[in-house]
Amino acid sequence: MSSDRRVLVVDDSALLGAVVAGLIEGFGGFKVVGTARDGVEALRLVHALDPDIVTLDIEMPGVDGLHALGYIMSECPRPVVMVSGATRRGAVDLTIRAFELGAVEFVRKPDERSHDGWVSVAPRLRDALRAASSANMGLPLLVRPRVPGVKAPRRLHAATEVVVIAASTGGPRALAELVPGLDPALDAAVVIAQHMPAGFTAGLARRLDQLSPLPVREAQSGEPLLAGTVYVAPGGRHLVLEREEGGARLSLRDEPAEHGVRPAADPLFRSAAAVFGPRALGVVLTGMGRDGSEGLQAIVRAGGRGLVQDRATSAVYGMPAQAKATVPADAELPLGAMAAAIGRLVHEIRGTRA
Repeated sequence: MSSDRRVLVVDDSALLGAVVAGLIEGFGGFKVVGTARDGVEALRLVHALDPDIVTLDIEMPGVDGLHALGYIMSECPRPVVMVSGATRRGAVDLTIRAFELGAVEFVRKPDERSHDGWVSVAPRLRDALRAASSANMGLPLLVRPRVPGVKAPRRLHAATEVVVIAASTGGPRALAELVPGLDPALDAAVVIAQHMPAGFTAGLARRLDQLSPLPVREAQSGEPLLAGTVYVAPGGRHLVLEREEGGARLSLRDEPAEHGVRPAADPLFRSAAAVFGPRALGVVLTGMGRDGSEGLQAIVRAGGRGLVQDRATSAVYGMPAQAKATVPADAELPLGAMAAAIGRLVHEIRGTRA
């Protein structure tokens, strides 16, 4: 009996659907059991074929990918990889919403929608399917209102403590729960490295800003690091912290990818350890691989603190497990307890400094 993971491919272009199906068949470990061209057909085939994984085009006529995803996750949950050609702001925002509804990963369609164009993104598609194969499907649905968060009025000042967060597969959904739960009076900077390509991190920052009482924005090189502000590393570039007179600033770098990704969390974490030392808190959330474990070790060695997400609430327990094995973090916590723990540890760090 074959142990290949059975995949349903959904794309409104029959040609592109066939190209994607051909690539998947060539990866090894996966078998395409069907293709669909719209959301209605996709839902019918999910019930008829019972695939292990669905790749789902987000923009389709009629029942689009977002609505089809909502139905799949509520009625017959299984790992879904969104496939998006998003370049417009609205389409990018739909992709971010898909993560909140339960999508495990996404793959950006190549600019050149030919076979050769798809071959260029084949490694990303393969990695997304592998992540989906090990995804935890026992997580509850997360549905957030589309209303702006109420920002607490505050006087901006240079951060004296920093919280750095690593996230990958399942990260956007985890961040959509964690960031809105942070204390509105949190007097530390929060900097996030989420594995995501250029063009999508701005949408992630916009969505988190809608949900959070703290201001959230995509980081810009050279801007000062301010307390009570959340920064998201731009896709395609590493983000690090640098000392400056009276505080720290953000710096974007184009060094080679680490762990196959850029932005990676390890460069950010290492810089937090170097600049803030015992005034840094590292947090490793859901994701495949080991990004964040070396950086968390650097933070703890510098006298800082660490938290990792637990297995039960992680979409993929790779990065937290590696971090936990590398360094004794202060706690391994369910996602729902993470925001309060961050507030508590920042308070302890500040008290120790005082």
